[in-house]
Amino acid sequence: MTLTAIDADRAQAINFDLKRLDQAFLDDPYPVYRALRDYDPVHRMPDGSYMLTRYADCVEVYRNPALWSSDKKIEFRGNFADSLLYEHHTTSLVFNDPPAHTRVRRLLTPAFAPRALKALEPCIERLVDRLLEEAAQRSHIDLIEDFAAAIPVQLIGDLLGIPLAERGPLRGWSLAILGALEPVLGPQQFARGVAAVDEFKDYLIRLINRGCAADNAGAILQTLVAASEFAGPHSDETERLSELELLHNCIFLLNAGHETTTNLIGNSIDLLLRHPDAMAALRADLRLIGTAVEEFLRMESSNQLGNRRALKDTCLGGTPMAVGTYVHIGIGAANRDPAAFPEPDRLDIRRQPNRHLSFGSGIHTCAGMSLARMEAQVAISKLLQRFGSIERAGPVRRGGRARFRGFLNYPVHLAS
Repeated sequence: MTLTAIDADRAQAINFDLKRLDQAFLDDPYPVYRALRDYDPVHRMPDGSYMLTRYADCVEVYRNPALWSSDKKIEFRGNFADSLLYEHHTTSLVFNDPPAHTRVRRLLTPAFAPRALKALEPCIERLVDRLLEEAAQRSHIDLIEDFAAAIPVQLIGDLLGIPLAERGPLRGWSLAILGALEPVLGPQQFARGVAAVDEFKDYLIRLINRGCAADNAGAILQTLVAASEFAGPHSDETERLSELELLHNCIFLLNAGHETTTNLIGNSIDLLLRHPDAMAALRADLRLIGTAVEEFLRMESSNQLGNRRALKDTCLGGTPMAVGTYVHIGIGAANRDPAAFPEPDRLDIRRQPNRHLSFGSGIHTCAGMSLARMEAQVAISKLLQRFGSIERAGPVRRGGRARFRGFLNYPVHLAS
């Protein structure tokens, strides 16, 4: 690297600000992450928060919940004021510390246990087969709308007991609510997020009150309703969910399950199309699908950023930090740290070990990660088996977000 290039990278790292991102970063953040790791890995931004880009620093924060809080009431009050977005994001599982986090997660865990997932696998296979049959009849599809997004939306719809005819708004609600978590929130984005929470809450209340959950004995919704105020008096007050906790954690399940898996499947196929040798190797031996999906997760994490706040004075990566300091966990950057992954910018579908951070780590490790992996493995394997030719069929459109990395549209041509 020339001195000019080094100076440019150093300047890029020193001047980095999550609240002033350009289109080049949203298209490809990895050169910026590399510059930050090399020249300013614990980077203080103008608002006083820090961007972390080294694997070791990110893991240290994840694994010390007694020091680093997931509670976002302070940050979200500034972003959302006293709105439904504030109500949602401060009530759902992911942005809470124990004991609230522990109580809700305990209720959800059985739905994602190995036995429950094994029972779901045939449902996933049938859903993927149906989508691929529809794709075969058309030959041109949008990889995201017609395949990657359809899988988790339908599956989470099943788990929540939502009738098929009523699932149309789910993806739009999810995108609007999660879009409000971006580093910069515009007034239109804020309004869309508030409206989505309002509409989703209203829908869930009507769904619960008319008893649709009872039609699906395996629905997560039924489990949560039984442990909530909707079910009336409860013998174990420690396990009781308020009405708001029930509603917002149902919304959270859709958002988390939809966004992670949609982006995982879309990003995975995009990686394979950009690396035809890897595509050929996976086609030749689909037993590699397990390690391949882990590598897709590492290379293009669906979730690129996490956040924590220091509960006491501390020192992280050699940098003193006062109580209240806010840090941004650079998941996408940590996943390409050469200190943790040899040749981190090379796609290696056989890579082992592969301890990426795409599902987080510690007590907030994604509860649905095994389900997301299963959905991706089934979807990608069956897509490759069904179609000998998969080609881009026009311009693709990314989501344009810093926190969640994926595509909104990805036209492809499929042939046997």
